[in-house]
Amino acid sequence: MASGEFTVQDLKRILHEAAGESDGADVDVGTMDTEFIELGYESLALLETGSRIEREFGITLDDSTLFDSPTPRALIEAVNAQLTVQEAS
Repeated sequence: MASGEFTVQDLKRILHEAAGESDGADVDVGTMDTEFIELGYESLALLETGSRIEREFGITLDDSTLFDSPTPRALIEAVNAQLTVQEAS
């Protein structure tokens, strides 16, 4: 289980694992505020991404958290908020 901060590099790696290298655009600093759908990631890819984040980081993300986080920046912030809650427990 990973710990600490969830970064754009973590998201990029997990998205590629979940959706495949050729699917979707790269997530980087320049696309942090671009919606996942515009980057080519559909709901199934996001659900798989959420499952992988949960397993790797030992947190729980409900579906609404994933779909209420339409951009990489929003998802990274949501994951880091969960990590903060977990560390405080």
